[in-house]
Amino acid sequence: MLHHLAKFIYFKLMGWKLLGEFPEVDKCVVIVIPHTHWYDFPLGLLVRKIVNKEINYIGKKSLFRAPYGWFFRWTGGTPVDRSKNHNMVDAVAAIFEQKKIFRFALAPEGTRKKVKALRTGFYYIAKKAGVPIVMVAFDFAKKQVKISAPLWPTENLNMDFRKVRQFYKDVKGKVPENSFN
Repeated sequence: MLHHLAKFIYFKLMGWKLLGEFPEVDKCVVIVIPHTHWYDFPLGLLVRKIVNKEINYIGKKSLFRAPYGWFFRWTGGTPVDRSKNHNMVDAVAAIFEQKKIFRFALAPEGTRKKVKALRTGFYYIAKKAGVPIVMVAFDFAKKQVKISAPLWPTENLNMDFRKVRQFYKDVKGKVPENSFN
């Protein structure tokens, strides 16, 4: 029911397209770029329902307090305390070991503001967990979401990041001037 409602809203009401298919993987790191506006979150929830896959995320602890905390947990979120010095790579990689199905979504820009370089944590999480990276682009200029085939991290970070940058080339977020390119 929600799958069909999400498709109706996304394709008919919003007039967006979906390019690519979410790969048949039980475990992966899903990077979503660009992250320029709070609209990205509901758009992500719609796309997640359309591809019909369980996808989880983490968020700053303050999001999970009343009155909205229940909502973020219900949508697959887990709170993290970003004020403490945690080794997030090890912590998230450990979750991959514990779960049979775990698709971990994050915005590697780390902010909705303009950034020149992506944070590398997603890459090291995927390497440590032995899982692929699935790239998802929210292109507001073209009204489309683009999904990549799995990218398995290699020993060559620079080469892998060139592939990431190429996938997101010319993609514009809701706030175009803050888009990563």
